[in-house]
Amino acid sequence: MELPKLPPHEGPVLTVVDMHTGGEPLRIILNGYPEVKGDSVLAKRRYVREHLDHLRKVLMFEPRGHYDMYGALLVQSEISEADLGVLFMHNEGYSTMCGHAVIALGRFAVDYGMVKAPTSPETQINIHCPCGLVKAFVEYSNGKTGKVRFQSVPAFAFATDVTVSVPGYGDVSVDISYGGALYAFVSAEKFGLDVSMSRTKDLVDVATAVTNAVKAQVKLHHPVSEDLAFLYGTILTDGKDAFSDEPTANVCVFADAQVDRSPTGSGVTARIALQYHKGLIQLNQTRHFRSGTTGSIFTGKAVQDTVCGQFKAVVVEVSGQAHYTGVACFTQETDDDLRAGFLLQ
Repeated sequence: MELPKLPPHEGPVLTVVDMHTGGEPLRIILNGYPEVKGDSVLAKRRYVREHLDHLRKVLMFEPRGHYDMYGALLVQSEISEADLGVLFMHNEGYSTMCGHAVIALGRFAVDYGMVKAPTSPETQINIHCPCGLVKAFVEYSNGKTGKVRFQSVPAFAFATDVTVSVPGYGDVSVDISYGGALYAFVSAEKFGLDVSMSRTKDLVDVATAVTNAVKAQVKLHHPVSEDLAFLYGTILTDGKDAFSDEPTANVCVFADAQVDRSPTGSGVTARIALQYHKGLIQLNQTRHFRSGTTGSIFTGKAVQDTVCGQFKAVVVEVSGQAHYTGVACFTQETDDDLRAGFLLQ
């Protein structure tokens, strides 16, 4: 049977490749966007937020997406060593870093010919994210791609043992750490919850309450750019921060109460930086991080000391596996009252 032609439609056709990393979706946008203006990737992030946000909603929201859909828009980078630039999008807006997306984009860049001559056993792909240049290393053998590891921008503990007042829970001590985005970290046990066994709704409610409390009560900043100085979400952990060969589990709730199905690549980066800051892990000690939602695994390790402004920082390497789920061409019809997208909460 021949593939069907495009249905009746008006306006641009949005072409995408869909993947997932550890269960977390990634919709890579290939065609259909107008020119994204800006002299830097961060400026392009501001431009799409101000001028093209309707297209995010078309692709992330129902009926083409869903509440927890995640996307990546390929853009030109101003950095000469970058193989590609990317903007990340979700149910609320635009992130500055996304590890599960970097893992998927690494495979995608090799498989779709964005590097001229792949090399074995690994091919390096330099991906310019809004937070900075991220180096991905894609397993490549006999013409096939496999697992991906990446080294992110300098990660650091922003603040530890910060007390915030969380409505319904009183004073709660949290840590705040940066792994390309800022996260609050707290053990789910403080709320009588288990990241692997409790109802997702209960975890989301607690994490959202913590996020809102930190946003209201803690002044955040970043030494590189104020565009990076915002709390992306809260990561609830199993409290097992000391180094162990056993996996440690967490659940990330980010953006507008969006739940990550993977162990969260930028979250693993930030959590490793936090553990390293506290002396709980040493350089090149590999830890396994399990998603409390799906059970999928990422590995992470601190590989090099560095600095980020006034913060002592560390380069963290995270690895995981992404898979393809399909390709699609999305269209709109002008008489469709729901063509712009909607969300059910």
